[in-house]
This record gives sequence, C-alpha cells and structure tokens, in this order.
Amino acid sequence: MNVNSVINRLVALALTVVSLTTGSPVSVESDAQALIYLTRYGYVDRSTETQLASTSKFANLKSFDDFKMAVMEFQAFAGLNQTGTLDPETIKLMNTPRCGVRDFIGPSGHRSKRYALQGSRWRVKDLTYRISRYPSKLKKLDVDIEIARAFDVWAKATQLNFIKRDTGRVHIEIRFENYEHGDGDPFDGPGGTLAHAYFPIYGGDAHFDDAETWTINSYKGTNLYQVAAHEFGHSLGLSHSDIRSALMAPFYRGYEPTLELDVDDILAIQALYGRPPTSIIATTTTKKPKPPQKPISSELCANPTFDTIFTGPDANTYVFKGDRYWKLDADKISSGYPRSIWKDWGGLPGNIKAAFTWTNGRLYFFKNNLYWRFTNMRMDHGYPKPISTGFPGVPDNFDTAFVWSGNGKIYFFKGSQYWRFDPSQRPPIKSSYPKSISNWEGLPVNMQSAFQYSNGYTYFFKNGEYWRFNDRSFKVDEGDPAFPRAVASWWFGCPELTNRLKVENDHNAFDFNDQDEDIIDADTTKHTENHSRTTPLNGSDRQKLHTIAVLSILSIILLR
Repeated sequence: MNVNSVINRLVALALTVVSLTTGSPVSVESDAQALIYLTRYGYVDRSTETQLASTSKFANLKSFDDFKMAVMEFQAFAGLNQTGTLDPETIKLMNTPRCGVRDFIGPSGHRSKRYALQGSRWRVKDLTYRISRYPSKLKKLDVDIEIARAFDVWAKATQLNFIKRDTGRVHIEIRFENYEHGDGDPFDGPGGTLAHAYFPIYGGDAHFDDAETWTINSYKGTNLYQVAAHEFGHSLGLSHSDIRSALMAPFYRGYEPTLELDVDDILAIQALYGRPPTSIIATTTTKKPKPPQKPISSELCANPTFDTIFTGPDANTYVFKGDRYWKLDADKISSGYPRSIWKDWGGLPGNIKAAFTWTNGRLYFFKNNLYWRFTNMRMDHGYPKPISTGFPGVPDNFDTAFVWSGNGKIYFFKGSQYWRFDPSQRPPIKSSYPKSISNWEGLPVNMQSAFQYSNGYTYFFKNGEYWRFNDRSFKVDEGDPAFPRAVASWWFGCPELTNRLKVENDHNAFDFNDQDEDIIDADTTKHTENHSRTTPLNGSDRQKLHTIAVLSILSIILLR
C-alpha cells in the first residue's frame, strides 16, 4: 500500500469518525465507513462508542480476511448472500433506517436463525411508563394513542399490563430528542438511526429521534407505532432478531397497515414473561386455586451432573444424561421430560460427550472417537464418522466442545489443554495448539461440559457446579454469589430456590416475586454500563477522541 493510498483512506476514516461521534448522518459507501457501521452494531467487538479509538479492540481487524468475515456476519444476520464484499445489496441495507441498538449484545458470535434474549427482564407484571418529551410535529393525544397501541402489541402476547403515568417514578420513560441528548449516543438527523432503547437492567427507557418525520397510519414518513413497538421490545429485554419478518429485526421496513408479531417475536417474549392468561370458567367455590408447580426432575436435583448441555438449532437448551434428555426453560426443566434419546434422536447412542450447533444450523454430537451430524433432529446419511475424518487434529475422547462467541471458532477441551478448530483454514488447527486451559482465566481443568447461552456468555460445568465466562473480558465473571454456583438450583429449578427465580444476565440475578420492590434499581442502573452508550463527552474530549481514532486506524491499516 503506497503513502498516497494510506493518506486518502485516513482522510475518509477521519471524516467518518468525526461524523459518527458528533451525531451527523453517516452514509456507508466505502470499506472505512462499513468498518464504523460494523463496529457500532456489534459485528466488530467494542463495548462502548469511545472504545472506537482503542487499538486493542481492533485486534480482530488486522487483515482483510477479518474485515471480510465481519461483512459476512452482517450479511448472514440480515439474510443476504454471504459474499464478504460490499455488494450493492449490502450497502443498500447498511444505509437503511434502523434501530440504534446493536445487533449483537456481547461479543460478536455466530448464531443460528432465532430470536435473542438480552438476559434481563422486569420482575412485575404491571409496568408503568411516561412520555416526558413529545415529538414536535404530532399532537400529544395522537402520540398517547400510538404509544399505548405499541405497548398493547406485547401485552396481548404475555401477562404484562402497561399503565401510563404523568408524574412520579415509572419503569419506562419515553422521550423524543434531537442529536446529543445526554446519554452519549446522539441521534443523526433524518434517516439513519430512528430510535434506541435500554434493556430492563439499564432502566428500560426509549428515545426517539425527533428529527424524523413521525407519522400515523401513513405510508409517508416513519410510522411511530411500528418503531415504538420494536423499541419497547428492547425495553422488555429482547435483542434483535435475524428473522427478517420479525418485529425485532433491526431494519425499518416501511409502513405496514396490519402489524402483527412474528412467531419468532412471540416465542421470545413468552420465554421471558410467559403466555397470556387463559379464560377460567367460574365455579361455585371461592377458594383460590394453587399455582401450578414447576416441573422438577428428582434425578437431576439428586445428582446434577450430566453428559452434555447445548443449544439446538431451535434455540432450546437441552441436557443429555445417559440414555435420556431434558429440555430447559429459563429457570427450570420443561414439562414432559425426561425423554428417551434413542426414540427422539434416532441413531444417536447414550452417554454423549459433547454437542454444539454450527452456523449451518446442523447439530454435531461427539462420543469417544466418533461424531454424528443431525439436521432437524434426524441423523444425516453416512454418520457416524471418525472424529479424525471430520475434525482433523482434534483428539479422541475429549472433555467438551463448544462454539465460542468471541470469534465463532470451535474449541475442544481435554484435561488441562485446549484446541481451536477453524473450518475455514487449512490446516484447521494451527501448529501452536494445544494450549493450556490456564489461558482461560478462572477455569479449572477437566471440564465436563460447556456451551454458549442466549445471553452471549459461555458456561462451563463440572461436578454439579458451573462457571460463567465473560467472553469480552476473557475471564470467569464476577457475581454475587461468586462462581462456581450450584447447577441444580440455578439451572434445574430444584427445591432450594422454588420461590426464587434466577435469571442469568450481564451482572445480576433478579428476584421476580411480585411482592418485592417493583423497579430494578432505577436510580443506580439507569443509563449506566449500557451495551452501546457512555457518559456524554464534552467538546475537548471529542476532539481528543477524533485524534486518537485517526492515529489508531492508521496503525491498523499499516498492520494489514
């Protein structure tokens, strides 16, 4: 790369960085602008806007191949042809108005087609909201009606109720703002980012760009009802879906007169809040019925060790033990389990050692020196096969295997060592492997199972305990109580915690008993540690950020 080429690219990059941090519209037309876009929406690892200038956060972009993989990740998420290049269809979608929330919460990871849960939720059924600042071009009464309709989309699919308040403390605050508005994530004027919202753990608020032409029941402008319904999905704990027809898909599709939740949306919201109550026929007795008991597996509670745990292509979590298996809900065993492995998974033996779902939607099982491949719970023709054939370099009889969200590669653990397997490379395992598990800070050796959960964290299991591994900080996460924790109570809903619902999220486990305080630390968590926001920068800090960003990106280009 000659000096003039470097200078020209630096100018384009610098202008893009300045535009992004000052809240001006950014049009994606070049690799440099696409890099900014991919970083902002989670395809390149970055925890906050200000870390755009951190060289360490761009360690995965030292080569064109890494940039190509990030583009392919976006294309896969958006349902486009995975060319790895900025073809016209990709550029067009990158310039489509969209939600400002990142597509991947936590480290960028390859996932199959399904909804995604951020990892936190409200612990009460009656949620309050207030519109503290209205849009400048619509009547207040009309806005009130549309916002109520947007909440009602989610109320109809759950047991939630939404109550509007004009004063006092509320769960969700709604504001229409322009450009920089105090949360470190400025709007960009007409088009581009339409709105953004906080997950429950960060306060649940929803902000809308007042520069947009918000409309009601019109093909002109941007439909308020549709965008609000999407944003409130985030306020309730949903991440973006890679199903194009889902309401929680990030891209604005234009006015839809008959907006309905996709099946994907319904499965997602009901995974957090349950199904809507069914009608009950009145009886002559006034005795209050007892609530249904959670399905409890005495076998797993008595001995919470198992062979393997994994997330299937259907987004459900499964536990295999011996010749039987269980499906997990958010906090317990699903009803109707355990079931027989050989009856439901024809051709698969018991005592499976490891399993994972790959980006092609196929499920891989491992035992001893063999592996099986399944498509839609049916074994593919020609299996099982030797591990040495399909996964050359991987040892037989390993302890566990999983797809790590940090880079989308497959990791195999055995004893005190691990191997990284990259199917796109030849050979798929570099000569520098195996390496010591001590590199995974806080993990013991001889792990029994591991998998990536829907919240983006990797979980490791051994002897009835588990460790939550933070893929971003690359160490066992801190928590209260500390890790390791008991599998039986936190994953299987065993009697120790039958009155307490534990939910894994970024840093907290919430008690969802309705009698408790009904707002999740609203004064302390709101607008802190957000997935893509930080404290607003003053003018001097912005100028320093621009300079650091340019120098940082220069070093990246020269390293390619």
